[in-house]
Amino acid sequence: MSRTESAAIDLDFGDSGLVTVVTQDAASEQVLMVAHASPKAIERTRETGLAHYHSRSRDELWQKGQSSGHVQHVEEVRVDCDGDALLYRVAQEGGACHTGYESCFYRTLDGETVGERVFDPNAVYD
Repeated sequence: MSRTESAAIDLDFGDSGLVTVVTQDAASEQVLMVAHASPKAIERTRETGLAHYHSRSRDELWQKGQSSGHVQHVEEVRVDCDGDALLYRVAQEGGACHTGYESCFYRTLDGETVGERVFDPNAVYD
């Protein structure tokens, strides 16, 4: 198990070198997305006040909203009891989901769309 010190909390990054991050709208408390963070992503989040994550598919650091402009202003970061997951409480600009929805959790298991589409992804992404 890989553990590292981040401020006053000892985080457990496990074998992957990442922690899970649940991102929640600080005002509405709606869960917007789930992603992963490396120590560098957490450091950049703390330095800038904007949410940074680690993309597992691209194996790189990324700032949420860097290409879309739909950034997340981090108001608070909470750590779970095991130190292996974080909660980013954010003020979200635009939609959090790359498909145009306010939240990545916009549909039920039965396929019913229950979320609100807040932007056209074809107009935002090349």
